[in-house]
Amino acid sequence: MKFMKAFLAALLAVVVGGILSSLLWLFIFIGLAGSVESTTVVKPNSVLMIDLAENITDAPSSNPLGMIDFNTMTVNKQLPLLKVLRSIKSAETDERIKGIYLRMNGEGMIETGALEELRTALEEFKQSGKFIVSFNEGYSQISYYLASVSDKIYLQPEGSMSWQGLSSTLMFYTGLFEKLGIEVDIFRPTVCKYKSAVEPYFLKKMSPDNRRQMAELGASTWEVIVDAVSEARGIDKKTLNTLADKLAVTMPEEALKHKFVDALIYEDQMNGIFAELGVELNNDGECEKISLGDYASQVVDLQNISADKVAVVYAEGQIFDGTGEQEAIYGQTMAETVKSVRLDDKVKAVVLRVNSPGGSALASDVIWREIELLKAEKPVVVSMGSVAASGGYYISAPADVIVANKMTLTGSIGVFGMIANPNKMLTNKVGITFDSVSTNDHSTFGSLGHNMDAAERGVIMKSVDKVYSRFTSLVSEGRNLPLEKVLDIAAGRVWTGVQAQQIGLVDTLGGLNNAITLAAEKADLEAYRVEEVLSSEDPLQSILSGLGAKVRASVLRSEMGSEAYIQYNKVKSATTQNGVMAMMPYEISFE
Repeated sequence: MKFMKAFLAALLAVVVGGILSSLLWLFIFIGLAGSVESTTVVKPNSVLMIDLAENITDAPSSNPLGMIDFNTMTVNKQLPLLKVLRSIKSAETDERIKGIYLRMNGEGMIETGALEELRTALEEFKQSGKFIVSFNEGYSQISYYLASVSDKIYLQPEGSMSWQGLSSTLMFYTGLFEKLGIEVDIFRPTVCKYKSAVEPYFLKKMSPDNRRQMAELGASTWEVIVDAVSEARGIDKKTLNTLADKLAVTMPEEALKHKFVDALIYEDQMNGIFAELGVELNNDGECEKISLGDYASQVVDLQNISADKVAVVYAEGQIFDGTGEQEAIYGQTMAETVKSVRLDDKVKAVVLRVNSPGGSALASDVIWREIELLKAEKPVVVSMGSVAASGGYYISAPADVIVANKMTLTGSIGVFGMIANPNKMLTNKVGITFDSVSTNDHSTFGSLGHNMDAAERGVIMKSVDKVYSRFTSLVSEGRNLPLEKVLDIAAGRVWTGVQAQQIGLVDTLGGLNNAITLAAEKADLEAYRVEEVLSSEDPLQSILSGLGAKVRASVLRSEMGSEAYIQYNKVKSATTQNGVMAMMPYEISFE
């Protein structure tokens, strides 16, 4: 028996060692592949092609495994937004680049905030006098919003078009929990009627307040899209809405008739278009193209390394207590990162890029404190990405200036607590019962098998009310708004960037570049360099924890399917988090 135990232990050590060795070689290979990629040459008379083949991320990834798709064992390229913006800016004056070709047939992901900033960068690129043209076999609403910035838009003769407006569909789990015998205790301040993160667990449809909120959010976001398309294409906004209502733009001929596109052609005919625009074709009659990813690898930031710095600190993902790093914000880890830039004498101003729906109220407060200390010494400008709501707004409130995109989802100034009670399910469905002894009246408070009484619910509700009071007070102080005004616009309500500016939660509309410029101005910097700051942990620990998370996610996604996996994560997050939550109630996307 001892021999067998020793043998199995040795065998396990060999297997684990082999896996770690393989992983290390894999990372070396990825690093070498990245260095080879940087040797790409930009030829004269090239066109910069943006095909969304890469994931355009809000923040650079600090996860060594971030690019690996364990479902397919392939490497997915990622381009951080700031690198994308720099590349497009560089292309404006690069004599080798004649124009930009939007060919959005890649499978890369991009969030609405990054998409809006990409479109703004393309608008600025056009001022250089260079062209932007777009071609695709089909345009979704999200790809057409981006394509509308083009001088000319082309569509494949047998392609497709989507123009129907936006909708938001929420999934409710109340009926499922009733069938399973899971009871949910909800703790939400009465005034937080818009804090609808808990509604899927005790309602079967939207409350009237949430329905009104969702409708207004959708209308505000749709208005941004319609305004952009109307201005770019010269189509009246009323006409655009009528066409959406009638589903009148779904076929290529309809898109051409209603001036959504300029011509119906095949992709090979684009070479003739490029020639007409002054691009010299190669010996094969083809236009030389370079992808955004390859071009970005050539762009060198020639900033003076001895100059003072504007630090860009990324707050990306859901907010959790404690320490960690993997695709989330951890209170103590983020606080240490903020502290490091405060203590760096070369950093004269800080941009906090927030792209977070919130999470733990306690962790948000830990981060808030460090931002307060930072603000006392250096200018702090918040740049909001796709979402900076609830806990994401909590950590933004102290900033000197808050900059948001038009379609940013922000606000959600409210809190909640929720505890799932599986006791009935375990007893009725599985046959598990509980019994206990205790020394005091509430010794079993919080234990599995215990059903809370009124006194215990009161304790939790008191904590929730306290956090809400502090949250609104911090917003009042940070935004220099009367508390009565904050209470009026809080209540857990979510606003778009456009709405948030109108009510004082946001100072100005713009993107990451705007925020960097503002930060430099506040620090009176004429020459400066931008330094991106990421939270970091032990490299080996990062690899191992990242590997475990990636493998678990890959297995679950493959077994459940993508949509079911997304819903599973939402339920898991909502029912397993501890403490009071400052979390946005939902995600919004458009197709």
